[in-house]
Amino acid sequence: MDALKIYCAGPLFNSAERAEMTEIADRLVATGFSVYLPHRDGMEFRLVLEVLVSRGWDRTIAGQFLHEAIFALDVFQVIQGCDALVWNLNGRVPDEGAVSEAAIAWTLGKPIVAYQDDVRSLISGRVNPLLMGLVDFDRVHELDAIVPALNEAIEQLAPPTITLSKLPLRLQQACRDGAALWKVMQQEQAFCENDVLADCVTELFAPSSHHRPHVPVRDGSPLMHTPH
Repeated sequence: MDALKIYCAGPLFNSAERAEMTEIADRLVATGFSVYLPHRDGMEFRLVLEVLVSRGWDRTIAGQFLHEAIFALDVFQVIQGCDALVWNLNGRVPDEGAVSEAAIAWTLGKPIVAYQDDVRSLISGRVNPLLMGLVDFDRVHELDAIVPALNEAIEQLAPPTITLSKLPLRLQQACRDGAALWKVMQQEQAFCENDVLADCVTELFAPSSHHRPHVPVRDGSPLMHTPH
């Protein structure tokens, strides 16, 4: 059987946060899971944005369609690409994007494990109940406890089979857009290559306009294009 793929959701806004998320992902891989770690397996907004701006894109316009690309890619990975989710709640407040990802996974009935060793919270020493309810008001407090908790969660709640046509139309469209981007990223071996990632995002998500800068051509032919 193929290894179950786990979405690693959590804060990624500084080197310490990225290191912690990478450690979580590495622990999962070491025990037989595959993972999707957004800043490593997807893209970092700030790095790809600088490439787009250097190519002549207006920063506001580039930021807009790059955000659309990241949204579609991550939604696709949560819904169709991954079987379960590990959610890092550390931070003064939990990361907003990870909250959305956990809510999507919970709505679809996917196994979720929450990890937190940060003592900061908002409500009398407790995390917001609308967050903790997504994980049955339970969380682990040590990195070593994540994998056992995930195995238990998967045993109790098998990852569901997702039928795209049964999802709301907006989720269907986001998944299709994200799947198209993921396919091109794989074809172009774009992982951690910000110039290539910028090519992929531009080809699939940039607005068509006479103000649009020239799109680079790779290996003699343009990247696959789907209207957005």
